[in-house]
Amino acid sequence: MDHSRQDLPDDAPRPAPAQPPRAAAQAEHAMSTGRWVWEWTKAISTAILLFLAVRTFAVEAFKIPTGSMEGTLLIGDFLLVNKAVYGAEIPLTDRRLPAFADPTRGDVVVFLPPHDPHKNYVKRIVGMPGDTLEMRHKVLYRNGQPQDEPFARHTDPLGDPADPRMEWQLEFLTDPGQTYRTYRPSRDNWGPLWVPPGKFFALGDNRDRSEDSRYWGFLDATSIKGRPMFVYYSFQDDIAEQFDWLTGVRWARIGEVIR
Repeated sequence: MDHSRQDLPDDAPRPAPAQPPRAAAQAEHAMSTGRWVWEWTKAISTAILLFLAVRTFAVEAFKIPTGSMEGTLLIGDFLLVNKAVYGAEIPLTDRRLPAFADPTRGDVVVFLPPHDPHKNYVKRIVGMPGDTLEMRHKVLYRNGQPQDEPFARHTDPLGDPADPRMEWQLEFLTDPGQTYRTYRPSRDNWGPLWVPPGKFFALGDNRDRSEDSRYWGFLDATSIKGRPMFVYYSFQDDIAEQFDWLTGVRWARIGEVIR
């Protein structure tokens, strides 16, 4: 009788057959690949969510497309805009996060203008609610006092074109006797008018080349998106250069704080 072999009961668990070494290696490789894909998916998803959160509530990039702020900002400047300072808007709601500060005179702001609410503008606030504003021969007067504006730039010393778009000012003139026949506002001469509650008056620093509150009216407080902090990249656009985004870099402007 062969005593070297012991019969197992029918209901006893039997050991699993040994897995071939190659199959075991393939299974381990598949598990490693799946774990690697999952870890990268989590990392990328987290990065995207963080980017969207930062862009929505904290900082957003903005490019200067026109020369309306020349002297302070140039065409081709790329800015980082602080959206948290005035209270970032919560998406899909009419609410905003608590603000760290309120817009004030002299602030350069990014906003959505009333005549084109889907396009970002950047201008400087010169009038607050309750202010009386007027311009006489390019000089801005606030509450009857001429303003010293070292940032303002005037490039057209001769022309002063009237514009029918400025007739909206009639409703806010401090002189109720003015009419469409007597009031002839122009780029360099208008007002005096008062700024109603919850509104701001914004002008471009390049006063002779700026489409601003003179033409389309007051800026609503809720349309202000943020305040530019600094220039993070700047280049001089030159269609003659194939790599103008590199050769035309304005290195001296990178990092410049916006005031």
